[in-house]
Amino acid sequence: MTWVALAIVAALILAPLFYAFLRPANPRGRGEADRALFEAQLAELELQRDEGRLDEVAFRAATVEVQRRLLAAPAPEAFRAPPRPSALVLAALVLVPVAGVGAYIWRGTPEMPSATLEIRQAMGAQEDELLNRLRERLATQDPNTEIGRQGFILLGNAERNRGRWTEAAAAWERAQAIRFDVGLAGDLAEVEIERGNTEAARRWIERGLSLEPGDPRLRFLAGLSEARAGRNEVARATWTALLAEAPANAPWRDIVEQRLRALP
Repeated sequence: MTWVALAIVAALILAPLFYAFLRPANPRGRGEADRALFEAQLAELELQRDEGRLDEVAFRAATVEVQRRLLAAPAPEAFRAPPRPSALVLAALVLVPVAGVGAYIWRGTPEMPSATLEIRQAMGAQEDELLNRLRERLATQDPNTEIGRQGFILLGNAERNRGRWTEAAAAWERAQAIRFDVGLAGDLAEVEIERGNTEAARRWIERGLSLEPGDPRLRFLAGLSEARAGRNEVARATWTALLAEAPANAPWRDIVEQRLRALP
């Protein structure tokens, strides 16, 4: 039954927590941890030298630096083991998933089957009907008003969510003709890149950057459009400049770095 499977999954998820709480403590002081780290670094340097990734001069220089840090590391100190978890904590680890499974059995429907093809098709037909009503409403209103603009944005969002890139781009272009928005220019650029129309994407990116030159999303998309067009060196230069000017804690740094490493 479904609820039995849920209970087994919950037990498997909690097993590492029980192990972490119940296993014997093996504490380390700061000095011991530092020494273990530096010794591992020395072993890694030797491995890189043996594999030919590090020449002898660089190996000696790096080894001397690690050895210097190893000598400067504090001596191992006495370390008190952390207290054992209380019975209340261990009981909570058991009672919380048990209560969750029980509540699901009581209030949920674990045996409910998934939606049939007929149901999904009916839902799709309803969504199509709503989109048709929205199109009809936009056709009867002045398209140059802010209400009309918001309607075209809504229509574009719906079309994009259904994977209709061409229809989404057409709706958003109508909205941009009423009033240009930098964020929507980024959305249009993404859709054009997905369609393989990198030149159209570049036009939207350049127009957006002319208003907000430092916009990181548009600068990332500029590199992406160049990469999709086969201009890898231009994409590399674009992303390298973006990373050079980005804050160290920018949440999107990892994404840009991954894209940069993936360039041929």
